[in-house]
Amino acid sequence: MHMVAEEYPETAKVDGAAVHSPPQAATFVTPPTAPSAAPLAPASTAASAAPSAARSAATPVRSPVLSVGRDGDDPPLWMTAHSHPEHMLLWSASATLTIGTPGRDWLVPPGYGLWVPGWTEHSVSTLRFGEGSVLAFAPERCPITWARPTGVSITPLLRELIAHLCRTGPQDTTRAPAEALAFALLAPLPDHDIQVAMPTDPRVRTIAERLVADPSDPRELAAWADHVHAGVRTLSRLFVAETGLSFARWRTQVRIRAAIHLLSDGATVESTARAVGYRKPSAFIAAFRRATGQTPGTYLGPGDPPPPSPPPPLSPR
Repeated sequence: MHMVAEEYPETAKVDGAAVHSPPQAATFVTPPTAPSAAPLAPASTAASAAPSAARSAATPVRSPVLSVGRDGDDPPLWMTAHSHPEHMLLWSASATLTIGTPGRDWLVPPGYGLWVPGWTEHSVSTLRFGEGSVLAFAPERCPITWARPTGVSITPLLRELIAHLCRTGPQDTTRAPAEALAFALLAPLPDHDIQVAMPTDPRVRTIAERLVADPSDPRELAAWADHVHAGVRTLSRLFVAETGLSFARWRTQVRIRAAIHLLSDGATVESTARAVGYRKPSAFIAAFRRATGQTPGTYLGPGDPPPPSPPPPLSPR
C-alpha cells in the first residue's frame, strides 16, 4: 500500500528494521486578524492590550498529531518487528491486517483500528489488500494514555475526521477542533466485542489467514488438511492449543466479527449472511445470537429494518 503522508518523515533503523520516524510536531499559529472597522480605542487601552495580543500571536499551539498517512492498494503494508517512542493508531478502511505484539496477535478487519502505545514492539502484515491510515502522536501532548495495545472501532464520523486530517495542512484553522473531536470519539472496544486469536503455527496460521481474508470459504478441516499437508487430528489439536477454540468455533468468531462490520455499514442481514458463508439467514441469525447474545438487528445501520427472529429451538418432551 502506497503511503501518502501529510509530511515526509525521515527513515531510521529501529531494532534492525527500517521504519519511518514521524516528523517534528506540527504547530498551529493563530493567523493575524483583519483590521477592525470599529472606532479606535483610547490610547491607554490599546497600549495595554498590545503586549497580550503579541504574546498570543507568538505562542503556537502544539499539536499532538505528528503525522497522518494514508495507505492505498499497492504495495501492501508490511513492517518487521520494531518499536518507537511515538504512539500510533493503525486502522483499516478496506484492508485486513494482523499486528503482532509481545502479548498477542491482533486481527484488524475493515472498520477497526489498533492503538499502539509508544515503545511497544509490533509488526504489521496485510492479509487482504485495501485502504487504511497510520497516525503518529507525541506522547507528551496526547490526551490518550492507554498503557497497552487497545482495539478501537472506527465510526463513520471518526473515519471522515481522519480523512480530513490527511487532507488538511497543519496551519488549517479546522485542524485543532477536528483533532479534539477525533480524540473524544476514540474509545476502547467493549469487553463483549468479538475477539479473534490468531494462531502462530504455520500450518494453522495459513488456514486462519485465508479465512480472515474470505470468511465465506466453505472448506472444512479435512479439506484444509489436504491444502496444508497435515493431518486432521493435528490441525484440530493445534487450533484448540493456540486459539482456545475448536476450528468450527474459531471460524464462527471470524464470520461474526466480519458480519458486525458489514451490518454497521448498512448491509442487509440476507446479504451479510451470504458474504460470511451462511446459505440461510436463519442459520446466520442463530449463530450470531449464540456468539454475541444479540440479534444482527442490534448492529444494523440507521434506517435498516430489523431482521425477523428465528423460531426458538424445540424443547425435548
